[in-house]
Amino acid sequence: MRGEISVDQAYSDCLAKARRHYENFPVASNLLPKRLRLPVAVIYAFARTADDIADEGDADPEERLQALNDYARALDDCLDDGPADEPVFIALADVVKEHDLDRTLLHDLLRAFRMDVTKYRYANFAEVLNYCRFSANPVGRLLLQLDGHRDPGLMAQSDAICSALQLINFYQDLAQDYDENDRIYLPQDEMHAHGIDDEQIADRRSGPAMRKLMALQFERCRELMCSGAPLAWRLKGRLGLEIRLTVMGGLRVLDRLEGQTDLFSRPRLRSGDYVWMLWRALMPSPPRV
Repeated sequence: MRGEISVDQAYSDCLAKARRHYENFPVASNLLPKRLRLPVAVIYAFARTADDIADEGDADPEERLQALNDYARALDDCLDDGPADEPVFIALADVVKEHDLDRTLLHDLLRAFRMDVTKYRYANFAEVLNYCRFSANPVGRLLLQLDGHRDPGLMAQSDAICSALQLINFYQDLAQDYDENDRIYLPQDEMHAHGIDDEQIADRRSGPAMRKLMALQFERCRELMCSGAPLAWRLKGRLGLEIRLTVMGGLRVLDRLEGQTDLFSRPRLRSGDYVWMLWRALMPSPPRV
């Protein structure tokens, strides 16, 4: 035990936290190999807690940054066998040690949450991808490390999938991100080139110019996803199937975004979409653009 909480209790707490939150893609789902479900839930609980520090409550930016810095110090303390009283850190220390995870990936996630506090606009697509590098890509790399994979080629394909998933989340949350947090994740240079400004985002105008802007985003995102998709067909067993379904789910959401009249409406997948995703995930080759 570390403090008054056992490692088993800490794992249970993290799993409960993961299951309480709705996500667009599965968290520690039953498709994952059983040996990975608890470690994935722990990493999710770590990230979810930091995300809440960045976004929830009434704290001002300075207070949020200080809390995230404190959280980073607590992370290092637990990984260096220091005192840990929070379940997430007790469980995380065990996961990192058991699977020899790269702790810099966990710090990368915290860097993304600091960016959430301080950065509300992105000058170009390179800046958006840089955010994805810290907010999304570490999750895929950690999952591969949990499964014993360290190959740089696999990591690069994972980065492409995770960045594409992050972009899809941006595209389906355009209105919510602006209304709730004054954030716009569309490249500013491309917005200006298409004559789109903040007011049009605020007013949720799905006119011809906005459609052209989003068509560019959707096409590029699809190319990115398909460039990483071979990873899911290289991995065997339940993990490979989980990632194949995630890839096909992302592509299906893109289909729905492209086809809807209101670009600011969040698409919902139906039963037929899930049947299509499973059918396509069982095909012998990955999707192509």
